[in-house]
Amino acid sequence: MALATSLTMAKLIASPTTFSRLFPKTLSSNTSSFTSSSSSLCLKFQSKPKPLRFSTNFSTISATISVGDKLPESTFSYFDSAGELKTTTVSDLTKGKKAIFFAVPGAFTPTCSQKHLPGFVEKSAELKSKGVDTIACISVNDAFVMKAWKENLKVEDEILLLSDGNGDFTRAIGVVLDLSDNPVGLGVRSRRYALLAEDGIVKALNLEEGGSFTVSSAEDMLKAL
Repeated sequence: MALATSLTMAKLIASPTTFSRLFPKTLSSNTSSFTSSSSSLCLKFQSKPKPLRFSTNFSTISATISVGDKLPESTFSYFDSAGELKTTTVSDLTKGKKAIFFAVPGAFTPTCSQKHLPGFVEKSAELKSKGVDTIACISVNDAFVMKAWKENLKVEDEILLLSDGNGDFTRAIGVVLDLSDNPVGLGVRSRRYALLAEDGIVKALNLEEGGSFTVSSAEDMLKAL
């Protein structure tokens, strides 16, 4: 008898028409809820995956150095025209001189190799005609990489390519670009910028958002002179 009753109830439940007559409110509510949940689930499955984006740990354009400040002392390494590994300091490059420092996120990277450094090479004579004594490109790469980059682009002595290999100067002026979350593995670099200093005092500072290239060109420095 119990088995017959169970079979009968199973048939009733299996029949939507019969079930709706017995429990109209319940079916209506459950059906609506199921339909809504199903639609939501379908939309989730149908949505396109978001594109991969690389991010940095900076949301605003700022640095610990600003116009009117004295550049902190720091040491750079480089290879001279004779192929000898040398060191120089901020004071060596700026004391009693008008100097332009511009930084790139990395040697051999596209924008740095195709636009930023070549632009300063092209305009170096014009910049020096306006009283600039030193033009230096700074990167958080070692001196051997900077030497290879210089040779690859056939840069002569018009631009100094300086290695801030440990990032000491980059940290001191507050322009660290942390790309350690980037799957390409770029690690910690420098944000792109160009600055003009006279006797070590910052007269102009054009700081980019991350590795963008909009305000730190040689033309921008010509305007600042």
